[in-house]
This record gives sequence, structure tokens and C-alpha cells, in this order.
Amino acid sequence: MLTLRINGRDVKPHKAAVSPNLGARTVLTNSHWEYVSLWLRRAKKPSALFYWEQAHSFFTASQGMPVESAPLLLYYTFMNATKALLSAKGVAFDEHHGVRAHNMRGPSSKIALSNEGVRIMQKGIAPALSQYLGELEASPNHSLEELFFNLPCIHRTFCLTYKNQPDLFVPMTDCEIKFDESTGAAYFSALLSKDFTGLAHMRRLPPSLVADPRVNDGRTIRSVATAMVTGRDASSAPDRAAVGGLLRGLRPDINYLAGAQTLWYAKCIVSGPARLKRSPLTLTLLAMHRLSEICRYRPIELASFLNGQKNWLLTEFVRMSPAQFLDELAAELTGQQFMIPNVRPSS
Repeated sequence: MLTLRINGRDVKPHKAAVSPNLGARTVLTNSHWEYVSLWLRRAKKPSALFYWEQAHSFFTASQGMPVESAPLLLYYTFMNATKALLSAKGVAFDEHHGVRAHNMRGPSSKIALSNEGVRIMQKGIAPALSQYLGELEASPNHSLEELFFNLPCIHRTFCLTYKNQPDLFVPMTDCEIKFDESTGAAYFSALLSKDFTGLAHMRRLPPSLVADPRVNDGRTIRSVATAMVTGRDASSAPDRAAVGGLLRGLRPDINYLAGAQTLWYAKCIVSGPARLKRSPLTLTLLAMHRLSEICRYRPIELASFLNGQKNWLLTEFVRMSPAQFLDELAAELTGQQFMIPNVRPSS
């Protein structure tokens, strides 16, 4: 099957879920902060630029801080970066957090990730982000355990911490948009990693993804949904819009990890904490807000977490989430994809 092309380039999943600039070349930069600042200046978005530069200042101040203190500054980094996105996109939002603590302990006073809760409100920055991303999650209440479980950037750490937890995120390779010449339909295609082949893993796929009946090798999967395009070259505006709609519909079920290479994962259906219909951007914002509150108002409880069995998971979240959040946010804001320069995957 042929690979769909836009502007002479093979079409693959895009980091930006809402408004991807399909067919554009990848931005190679060592600084998302600087590139986005310059982009906002060119786009004449002064309010968004102010929020973005404020976020950068908070991020700079957070560098080198211990895990016990960093969540406070990192939350304000994430919050102001989110405000930059919403402002740049013309999304109206109330100037308050839009998330607060939610008591899930009941009669127990035990401190645990499973009963340390957050509630997303009707108005504010967090719900505005959720609405912009088109999230379909019905529940406004989540535990930190659920938030961490649904984050790809710390999922390996989660599964090593909770030793009997099946993988929610299954790695994929050869992710492309294929074109069926006989029908004019474009669809997503990928291979499950060699460590995740077979019927058992195929059964865990979300409803949007199925085993490709044309291949039947225990690895090749495809999207149920298709996009009708006029030909293999989908560079026209209507074709690009159709492909963008296909990709956006899939994004709740395929997530990525940023790095020297972009790694894509299918978000499967497994036992364990709730599988949330939320973007990693929103999940990260909610989780860091809760940690920042604990950091400010209940530091002894934070110390208890960091001295407990889940201390590595908490530490990895604080250390790993900023780079991932920044990459995702910059992609959503500009519609472009970012990579580190001078790094090529082996062939």
C-alpha cells in the first residue's frame, strides 16, 4: 500500500492534535522557548508572548531546585505556557486555575497517590485547555495515581512501581498514513513493537485501531476511520483538512514521547486505574497543580510521599514532564513539530 504524501513528504502522525501544519518541515532547535517567542513576535501575539516569556522565567528559576520545591515553579511554568496557547488561539478563559483539590480519602487518613485527588472545574485555565483539545472525559475527578497512569512519559516507571500493572501504552513503529488507490481512502497504519505482538495485545487495542486484515502478521494495525482524498498527493487544502481530521480523531488513542526520535504509542485498554480520555497536556497540568499545592501547604506530606514506595515515580514525573509538556505545548501553539538538531535515527 502506498504512503500518502503532502508537499512531497510522507505523511505520519503529527505532534499537534488540533491544528497540525501537515507537510511542513520539522523545526530543528535546541530551544523551544526561543523559537516560540520569535514565532509569537512574527504572529503579533503580544499577550501570548507575555505569558510565554513569563513561563520561561518560571522554568529557568525551577532548574536545579530539589524535587521537594520544583513543583511550585513548574506548575506556574505549565500554567503560563497554557495561557500563551489559549491566548494565541483566541480562546477566552477565566484567569484562575480551574482545578482544585478533591478529597478522596473518606474516613481513612492514609496518604496515598490513589486517594490524593484533583477536581477540574467548569471555568478556568485547565477546563479551557481541555475544551480546546476536545477532550471527551466525563469525570471531573481524578486521583494522582490515575493521572500518572495515563502519562506516557512516566509509564515505564509506573509499571515498574506497580509491578503487576499491564502496559497501557504499547510502542509502535513504521507509523504512516497509507493511501488505498482503489478506494481513495487514507488511513493510519503501524506495527506493534516486536515485544508486543500476538492476539493478546491485539485484543487490548482501543476501538479506533484494529489488526490489519490484509496483513495478519500479529503486528500490523490500522485505523478503523479513513479520510477520503483525491489522490496520493494530498497537498490541496481540502485533502489536508481531511487528513487532519483523521489524525485528530486518532490522537486520544495514540500518544508520543519527545526526544532524539519521536516514539509513538497506542493507548490500549487494560486493567488498572481508570483510562482517562484526556490529553497528556491536561493530565500534566492537573498533576503538577496538585503537587504544587502539597508542596506549599502540606510539605510534610510531600516528604512522606518522597520517602515512600512511590518516590521514584514522583521524582520521574517532576524531572521528566517539563520537557515533554513543552514539546507538546509548542507543537499545539505553532502547529509545527520540533526535534533536536544534529541527531539522525540509525538506518
